[in-house]
Amino acid sequence: MAESADHITCQEVVELVNDYLERALPPGETTVFEQHLNFCDGCDLYVEQLKRSVETVGAVREEDVPAEAKERLLGAFRDWKRS
Repeated sequence: MAESADHITCQEVVELVNDYLERALPPGETTVFEQHLNFCDGCDLYVEQLKRSVETVGAVREEDVPAEAKERLLGAFRDWKRS
């Protein structure tokens, strides 16, 4: 985590956000993470946008995705790994 146990940087928020959203951060780190969000509007907005994205994507079922879109997405990920 940060050099100081009582604050974290915006970069550390980006690095820790997945663990935070999955409730995998230890309690002390969660407190420091949330304190940063209380004072950093940019990071607060970033985390809220990620929460909404996860909620939205989590609500999409595989059968809801048109076959053409699914194939394009799978192709994009295959090509991305090759890069």
